[in-house]
Amino acid sequence: MTLRLQRRIFHTCTGIFLACLLPLAAAMADDDDEEKHPDMHALAANPGIPKAHKDFSAYRFRPEGDLVVEQPDTGRLLFRTKDGRPDGYAVRRGGSIVYYNAAGHPTRVQHLTAEEQAR
Repeated sequence: MTLRLQRRIFHTCTGIFLACLLPLAAAMADDDDEEKHPDMHALAANPGIPKAHKDFSAYRFRPEGDLVVEQPDTGRLLFRTKDGRPDGYAVRRGGSIVYYNAAGHPTRVQHLTAEEQAR
């Protein structure tokens, strides 16, 4: 057998093998019967934990002209100036609400009534 004939047989067999193998590989790759799970990035974008809710109606003092940002998971209100700088925050401590300035020093204490404490 000559070298030329051996190459022709080799290339023919290889072509037949690939012709049979490629459709099988494509069928295995396009298996839609399997359930595909989301990747970690998709899971982190939409956590399954429900958002926290808190009633901030008892917080009476709000600085004039400030934007109020509620943080129900930590139980506090943030106060920001119109240009976005922090201006203080308010947090409930037992039977009262303590208001702090931007430096973190308490500026005002609001004592809650029994009805407000029950909420």
